[in-house]
Amino acid sequence: MRKVNWSAAIFAAGLAVASPANAQKSADTLRITWRDAIPNVDPYYNQLRSGIILAHQAWDTLLYRDPETFQNKPLLAESYKWIDDTTLEFTLRQGVTWHNGDKFTADDVVYTINTVIADKQVAVASNYSFYDSAEKIDDYHVRVKLKRVFPAALDYMAMTLWIWPKAYREKVGVDDYAHHPIGTGPYKITRVDGVTQIDLERYDGYYAASPKGKPAIGKIVIHEVPDSATEMAELLGNRADWIWKFSPDQYDNVNRMPTVQAVRSESMRIGYINMDSAGRTAPGNPLTNLKVRQAIFHAIDRETMAKQLVQGGSRALDAPCYPTQFGCDAGAATHYAYDPAKAKQLLAEAGFPNGFDTELVTYELPSWAGAMQNYLKAVGINARLSSLQVAAVVQRSLAGQNPMEAGDWGSYSINDVSAILPQYFGGGNADYTRDPEIMELVKTGGSTTDPDQRRKAYSKAIKLITERAYWIPMYTYTVTYGLSRQLNFKPYPDELPRFYLSSWK
Repeated sequence: MRKVNWSAAIFAAGLAVASPANAQKSADTLRITWRDAIPNVDPYYNQLRSGIILAHQAWDTLLYRDPETFQNKPLLAESYKWIDDTTLEFTLRQGVTWHNGDKFTADDVVYTINTVIADKQVAVASNYSFYDSAEKIDDYHVRVKLKRVFPAALDYMAMTLWIWPKAYREKVGVDDYAHHPIGTGPYKITRVDGVTQIDLERYDGYYAASPKGKPAIGKIVIHEVPDSATEMAELLGNRADWIWKFSPDQYDNVNRMPTVQAVRSESMRIGYINMDSAGRTAPGNPLTNLKVRQAIFHAIDRETMAKQLVQGGSRALDAPCYPTQFGCDAGAATHYAYDPAKAKQLLAEAGFPNGFDTELVTYELPSWAGAMQNYLKAVGINARLSSLQVAAVVQRSLAGQNPMEAGDWGSYSINDVSAILPQYFGGGNADYTRDPEIMELVKTGGSTTDPDQRRKAYSKAIKLITERAYWIPMYTYTVTYGLSRQLNFKPYPDELPRFYLSSWK
């Protein structure tokens, strides 16, 4: 990637934005720029954080997770009750309309659940694997049956069960719906231009009782760009009012600008390196060797990367989960200290005294990816760096084509390890481990309401995952935001920007 002289770029851009034309307050248009292009805006067919963010602006779920308290509140459902351990009954809110004016009813909820659980193209199947079926009682009552006891069911419903419009989607078809979607959310999508721009405008028919409230800002324009340099240039050139996840090294420089500011917030997201221990990319590749994987653990100085590169209070991790998540037992994890000499010794014992060649596939910031590559090089592992956009890395990952993958996972902002362990150790397309013992433990932990049994199963899974050095937990994330100084925006730890709560000063 082209090296950018950030100091010069920021100075030049600062001169450019010194004029009074600050932000788009006068046009009541929030201009967002991010570099995670969404190949399909239908939230069930992408696993990108940008896709989740868009979904919560334009679609509603049955329940709303309060970002301050993490408590679930009524949204499309006015109330719910447990009929038994695996059956929920919802009373739906009346008077809600879709963006085309159609009434929202039980038919939409039943259609959504029964369609999603049968669709093999859904991006993150583990988010919906616990549903068995949904049935309509009457126009405003729905009964949802679970396949098994699943203690985090309501959290998943609040964060990942966006409701589709049955009649409209069946009429226009799946493909056309992805280009002309409607939801029941506070904003409606008015334009989807490939993977370059998405336009939204406030839905004036949004129901007043929603805990999301009616948006204060009239329009949103999302510009999707290919790299972080373009993203920063748009903010500093007064072509964007909001960006995020730019390099922490630029935090102080951005705050020196007269019309923009930088904000930093903790996040539930964690970084990782996934290694092909199952031999999906090539049978017998070096990463199928335990000592090789242990060597890679010892080769990378995660603590220094957290402190110097991620910054903002980032912490190195031992367990493959975010520390506050239920079941994230750091005490059960094997600790691997930074020890290049130990790494070289393990490589020699594994039969690779001169190291080996492999590929590191990533969408992370160039400085972070470069640091990983250099740490590996120092112990003899020549990792060819393939820096791609998020969607391309995910596509390759699901196809079993990434020998080593450096990425991150935000658990859909669900504070339970059932939102991360099944994704990478449950036997699905993102699982490069395929360890039957761990798969069974992960399944057990998600199939009981007994908290002690859940902790026991997850702790044993974490112990084995780290002992067998399958997946390197790197560090917690802090998110940097760049904002127009005329914008009121509050970040939350769940890493879900709520633009419907933002306003102009």
